[in-house]
Amino acid sequence: MSWYCDSAPGHPWHGPYHESEYGFPVGDDRVLFERLCLEIFQAGLSWLTVLKKREAFSAAFANFDIATVAAFGEADRARLMADAGIVRNRLKIDAVIHNANVILDLQHEFGSFAAWIDSNHPRDLKAWIKLFKTRFRFVGGEILNEFLMSIGYLPGAHRPDCPVFAEIAQYHPAWAEKKRQGR
Repeated sequence: MSWYCDSAPGHPWHGPYHESEYGFPVGDDRVLFERLCLEIFQAGLSWLTVLKKREAFSAAFANFDIATVAAFGEADRARLMADAGIVRNRLKIDAVIHNANVILDLQHEFGSFAAWIDSNHPRDLKAWIKLFKTRFRFVGGEILNEFLMSIGYLPGAHRPDCPVFAEIAQYHPAWAEKKRQGR
């Protein structure tokens, strides 16, 4: 997504995300859940659309509180489908609720969603896709690629000449060196 390093700086929506979130390591399960949800809702749409609706998504999905979303029932689904502030797609909404339940199971089994991700790292994208599809819904290749780049598990969020790259590289020296060498 090297074009992002050119177009995001200075943009009112893309700039802050590019400079302080995209590609940085994430260890907080709520933030991981939010990122996964936002990537799911972005499928078929622009990232700008999702960033503009981010506050509405947060409000609609109880600030991405995993246990609360996991307990959503039919009344919540109906509320979400009527909420013009979010992307109203039944398959995506159902996937988010299902995935919240999966994360609760992973928290019980591994202590946290982050620990489950860490226990499976490193993998290439194909292996990540296969792994996620065994448990999660609506997690195709593009969604997982962006999700994993956004949380620092796959390189590619920033070009080596992007100022943010150097900041993130301190957390991931091995992939930063590969990226510098063009691998």
